[in-house]
Amino acid sequence: MRPHRGSSHDDATSTAEHRAGRPGDAWVYLLRCADGSLYCGWTVDLDRRLEAHSAGRASRFTRSRLPVELALALAMPDRGAARREEARIKALSRADKLALIATAPHRPDNPGRSR
Repeated sequence: MRPHRGSSHDDATSTAEHRAGRPGDAWVYLLRCADGSLYCGWTVDLDRRLEAHSAGRASRFTRSRLPVELALALAMPDRGAARREEARIKALSRADKLALIATAPHRPDNPGRSR
């Protein structure tokens, strides 16, 4: 298990939690909120982070826009790559984010995701 270097997004991860994010070691994700807005973030444990967003514990932005649904999840090779990709996506226009959602590969083990 690698040492945790701290993150505002996740607490220290156990070996089992770390494996949950495979094939990448980190994820960048876009959520579609109830009001139609989009939220971008990164995590090392996508399932746990989605649960936190759904429970209103992950961010003030999504807490006031529940429910949220996963629109896009991209596996990243490491935390640094995830942070860089998150920054790149946040800088995109809404139209570009929607185009990314429409064209990017999606997390295959999330059959409940709706478009």
